[in-house]
Amino acid sequence: MTTTATLERPASTGFFPFKTSLSFEPLIRYWESRQQDANQGTAMLAKAIMTQVEQAAWSRGNITDLRDLECGCDLTETLMLAVFPPASFDTDISGVTPPFTRYSFYQTPRFAEVLLNANHSVKQPLNVDAATMEIYMARMAYMLILDKVYGVKLPLNSTIIFTVPDYSIGLYRHYGVEFNSTFVEVQVVDTAPELTSEQIEYLSHNLHRLDVWKEVLPPEHFELSGFNIIHLVDVTDQEILSELKYDLLERDVLQASDRLEQIQEKLRVLFGRPFLQLGIAAYDEKKRAFVDFGRKINHSFITKQLAKQQEASAGFRQLYARLLIDRQPLVLENVETADLPEDLRQQILALGIRSAILALLPYGDDTVGLLELGSPQVGDLDEFCLEKVNQFVPLFAVAVKRNAEEIQTRVQAIVKEKFTAIHPTMEWRFTDAALNLLSQLEDGNKNAEMEDIVFHEVYPLHGSSDIRGSSTARNEAIQGDLIEHLTLANKALKKASELQALPILDELKFYVNKNLRRLRQGLVTGDEVTILDSLRTQVEPLFEYLAQNTPELRPVIGEYWNNIDPELGILYKRRKAFEQSVTMLNDMVSDYLDEEEQKAQQMFPHYFQRFKTDGVEFNIYVGASLVENKPFDLIFLKNLRLWQLLAMVEITRRTAALKKQLPLPLETTQLVLVHGQPLSIRFRQDERQFDVDGAYNIRYEIIKKRIDKATVQGTGERLTQPGLLALVYSQAREATEYMEYIDYLQDRNLLEPEVEELELEELQGVKGLLALRVKVKL
Repeated sequence: MTTTATLERPASTGFFPFKTSLSFEPLIRYWESRQQDANQGTAMLAKAIMTQVEQAAWSRGNITDLRDLECGCDLTETLMLAVFPPASFDTDISGVTPPFTRYSFYQTPRFAEVLLNANHSVKQPLNVDAATMEIYMARMAYMLILDKVYGVKLPLNSTIIFTVPDYSIGLYRHYGVEFNSTFVEVQVVDTAPELTSEQIEYLSHNLHRLDVWKEVLPPEHFELSGFNIIHLVDVTDQEILSELKYDLLERDVLQASDRLEQIQEKLRVLFGRPFLQLGIAAYDEKKRAFVDFGRKINHSFITKQLAKQQEASAGFRQLYARLLIDRQPLVLENVETADLPEDLRQQILALGIRSAILALLPYGDDTVGLLELGSPQVGDLDEFCLEKVNQFVPLFAVAVKRNAEEIQTRVQAIVKEKFTAIHPTMEWRFTDAALNLLSQLEDGNKNAEMEDIVFHEVYPLHGSSDIRGSSTARNEAIQGDLIEHLTLANKALKKASELQALPILDELKFYVNKNLRRLRQGLVTGDEVTILDSLRTQVEPLFEYLAQNTPELRPVIGEYWNNIDPELGILYKRRKAFEQSVTMLNDMVSDYLDEEEQKAQQMFPHYFQRFKTDGVEFNIYVGASLVENKPFDLIFLKNLRLWQLLAMVEITRRTAALKKQLPLPLETTQLVLVHGQPLSIRFRQDERQFDVDGAYNIRYEIIKKRIDKATVQGTGERLTQPGLLALVYSQAREATEYMEYIDYLQDRNLLEPEVEELELEELQGVKGLLALRVKVKL
C-alpha cells in the first residue's frame, strides 16, 4: 500500500466546519467486544487481532502519520476484515477514509479503479462540484451528532449519485453512494449545547441550511474521529432508463439535433459501447414508407440511404415485412453473415455498421416508426442486449407518435401562414362565407360567387422598426468589396506584367485601374454587374492559365482566390457582414414581436400581420366585427396601444444591446402611426390579402407608406432617430391619449422625461402631420 506521510484534509471549499481525525479506536473496540462471541471462529479471530493491537502502539489513539499504516499493514488488513468480507473483496466497490475527507487509505481494487486518483484521493464526480460535496458531508456529520450526542435520528432524505468517467471505454457510469459512519465517533469539546424540542423541529425543517445548523450547534463544540466506509453500487442502467424516460417525454426532443446526440450518448453508456449509433425513422402511413423527421437531422442511418424508396429499398421492404410478422426486434450480430437481402446488407456495411438491432416502434395496433442501433464492431450488439432494448422501445414509440402529431400541427399552421391570408381570428367569417356559397350551389345557383368579406369599424395600429441608413450601408459594402476585389486583381496583373510582356495584361490593368478610380468616387448603378462580369469572363480565366504555366505567379494568384467566396465567386466580406447584421436585427425583432403578439391575442383577438425588409413593420386591426360572439370595448384598444408602445420600447432597447454583437454595427429607429378613427378592411381575393376599404381610408395607407421619410419642420432633421421613439398623429386628442401612456412609461423608468412635440414637413399628398418624440432609456 502506498500512502502519504502526513494526514491532512484536502483543499476545502470552506463548507465542512468540523475538526476530524483518523482513528482505529471504534474498530478496535468492535473486535474487543467479539472476543467472547458465540461463534468460535469469530472469537478466535478477535483474540488474535487484539494480541496484534497490544503489540502495535501506533494503532491506538489518533493516527496522524500514515507511514504507521505502512509499518502495520498486516494489522490494518486484519482489522478491516470487519468491514471488507474476503469473499467479495474483489467485486465490492468500497473504501475507507478519515471522517468526511476525500482520501482513501484502504479500499477494494474496484473502488480504486472507479473512484480514486493515483494519489488515492477521491475523484471529483462529473455531476457534483466540490462545494456541494462538502455541504452534503457537513449535513451527514450533523445527522451523526444529533444521533450520537442527542439521541435524535433525522433522515438524510437525499440520495447521492456519482457520475464518474470510465476511461476504459471512454464513457461514464453512475454509482449510488452510501456513506457509512458506523466507525465514526463524536467527541464533545467542553460541553454540548442544549437542544430543545423546538430547536430540533426547526432544524428538521431546514436540513439544507448550514447557517442555521451552525448557529444552533456551533461546530467548535464537536470533533469527529474514526473513519467512514464508502460503498458504491453501479446504478447506471436504472439512471439511464430514468433519464431516457424524462428526455423522451419532453416536447420537440426528436427535432433538436443536440438533444438527440445526448440521447445517443446515454444509450452508449447503457450498452457500454462508445461508438454506438442511434437511428430513428418515423413511419408515414399515407406514404407507406419510413421517413426522416426533417430539419436536416439524419435521424435514421438506414432510411437516409433510401432516397428513392420504391427503387432502392426492395431489401428494406422485405426486412420491414419480416419485422411486421415477427413483431420482435431483429438482431444482426454480424451484418456480413446475417440473413439479409444483399442490397440492404451492402447499404448497411457501406455505413460502417457491422452489428445492429432493428426494432419496430409500436403504438397500440399501429407502427409509428423504427428504432435502429448500430455499431462498427462485430458482436457489439447481440441477443443479450434485447432485455435493455425492450425497456426503452415503448418510450421511443410515445415520443415518435407525439412528434408526428406535433409536426402535423405545425404543417397545418405553416400552410395557413404561408399559403393563405386567413388569420385565425377571422377564420369564422371565411367559414360562414364558404357555407353560404355551398348553400347557394346546392340550391341550384351555378353562377354563385363568394361574397365580399369586409370588416367594418376596426381600429388600425401600425408600427415599424427600420434599419437606419440601410441603403447607404449596403452601397458602401458593395463599393468596399468591389474595390478590394479589383485591388487584388490589379496586384496579380501587375506581378504578371513584370514577368511576361503580354499586351492583354496592360489592357486589363488599365481597365481595373480605371474602375478603381471611378469606384473611389462613388458607386453607380450597374457598376457591380459590369465589373464582376468582366472579372469573371476576362481576368479570372487568364489567372487560371498563368497559375498553371508560371509558378512564380501562384502565390499572388492564390491570394486572389483565397479572398473569393467559393460559392458566390465574388469577394463577399462587407456585404456578408451587412446582410448578416440585417438578418440578425430582423430575426430578433420578428421573434420578439411574434412572442409578444401571442400574449396580446389574450387581451382581445385581433388581426396581426408582419413584414420583413430592411427592418420590420407590423399592422394590427381590432374591432367587434373581427370576432364572433365576443363583445368589444374601447378598453381593449387602449390596452393594445399601450402594449404596442411597450413592445416598441423593448425593441429599441434590444436592438441597441444587439449592436455590439453585429458584424456591422447597424442601428434601428422605431415609429408608431396613431390613427384614432375606425376604418374598414376588405379581403382582396385576387391578392389574397387585406386592404383598407373606401376612398377616405386610403389616406391612412398613403401616410403609412410615406412617414418613414418624414422630416421635422424648420430643421429638415429626420423624424426617426436611433434610440428615440417617434409617434405620428393628426389630431390633438390622439396626442392627449398617448401622452398618458408616455407618462406611465416614464414612471416605469423606460422613457426619458423630455417629450418633443413636433410639426412635420409636408409629405407628398399629406399635410398637417404632427409628432411626439421621446428618448428610450437603454
